[in-house]
Amino acid sequence: MIPFLDLRAQLDAHREAYDAAYRTVMDAGRFILDKQVDSFERAYAAYCGVKHCIGVGSGYDALFLILKAMDIGPGDEVLVPAHTFFATWSAVSATRATPVGVDVRADSFNMDPEEAARRITAKARAVMPVHLYGLPAAMTPLRELCTEHGLELIEDAAQAQGAYYGDRRVGSLGDAAGFSFYPVKNLGALGDAGCVTTDDDRLAARIRRLRNYGSEQKYRHLEPGVNSRLDELQAAFLSVGLKHLDAWNDRRREIAELYDHGLRGKLTLPPADPSSVRHQYVVRHPQRDRLAAFLADRGIGTIIHYPEPPFLQPPYADAVTEDFPVARTVCETCLSLPIHPFLTDEQAGTVIDAILSFSNR
Repeated sequence: MIPFLDLRAQLDAHREAYDAAYRTVMDAGRFILDKQVDSFERAYAAYCGVKHCIGVGSGYDALFLILKAMDIGPGDEVLVPAHTFFATWSAVSATRATPVGVDVRADSFNMDPEEAARRITAKARAVMPVHLYGLPAAMTPLRELCTEHGLELIEDAAQAQGAYYGDRRVGSLGDAAGFSFYPVKNLGALGDAGCVTTDDDRLAARIRRLRNYGSEQKYRHLEPGVNSRLDELQAAFLSVGLKHLDAWNDRRREIAELYDHGLRGKLTLPPADPSSVRHQYVVRHPQRDRLAAFLADRGIGTIIHYPEPPFLQPPYADAVTEDFPVARTVCETCLSLPIHPFLTDEQAGTVIDAILSFSNR
């Protein structure tokens, strides 16, 4: 059996450090917004090359709080990629703004800047690209587009912890960035968690306030807020993982190179871009469902990211009249193969051999 993901292997490899982190929090007896959160926020801000990191409850909350702190709401439009996880669109809708879909590029699965330019209206307030599957979006042309039209640039960096765009890490490329630390991410907590990164002092201060009921001082609330605070235990676990993140990402790249070499010419491979941290290894095949079933019969786990795009989901299916042909085609043909830091070369070879066997039938 080769599972799609093996989180237990990661925990076992670093169990002593995770256990020590747990004991530190338990012994301190302080669980909300204390030393562990402060320590992780400082370390992750430095890692990303920004002034501020604000720990929150999830990646979704990170995006919502960024939009809320920017006063984006009813009557406003936010450009989002047509191919992404549902949370990207949903966070916009939670502010009562309107998500405006933008088709993606077939070679990267990321937002197409030329399509984005065509989708800007007088109601547009922000562009929110996703660094999908660990590959940074085309941030230079998107920044130029936002500057030209006076728009905010928000990174959905949920899948790209540690990735570089040029000489800068994701999280430092927009006006703000939202990260998810859901357990399956390249840097994952042992539960839900997320953060916002930014260089904007005012924005950071407001997000810190909004995540804590709109309060900067106990029992005094400056505005309505939410309860979305990274807790001490998850912060301690994330601090353990952060020490290994670059090594884990390097191992993901090694596995991707094995796939690139072994599967070339057999199906459509993801871009071999060294800037990607290979959160997922997503191939495309016209007989995707048959391939997935074939691999499952041989004990190889796969996942479809994502079987149905947001614009076809019930909340948007009636309101969104545009079609996004590239995003639709990707959803119909994509398949994610096992890739994680503890996958062995032998296991990757078994996956390759199985796909070659399917291709030669």
